[in-house]
Amino acid sequence: MTTNMGKADRLIRPLLAVAFLALYFTGTVTGTLGIFLLVVAGIFLLTSLMGTCPLYSLLGVNTCKVKPADKE
Repeated sequence: MTTNMGKADRLIRPLLAVAFLALYFTGTVTGTLGIFLLVVAGIFLLTSLMGTCPLYSLLGVNTCKVKPADKE
């Protein structure tokens, strides 16, 4: 998989994930919305570690400023 996430994306997603986890574990958000936020937090953490967002690939979005090297 090619990297399609820039530095800003890779920094913001874990911060949002921590915020979502804090909301859930402090009991601020519960029920279905709380579980949804847990899933989104997990996805954000995973995609930021990988540097690739499958949804970006489907939509043709690329926030990474570095172009992949051409393979000859």
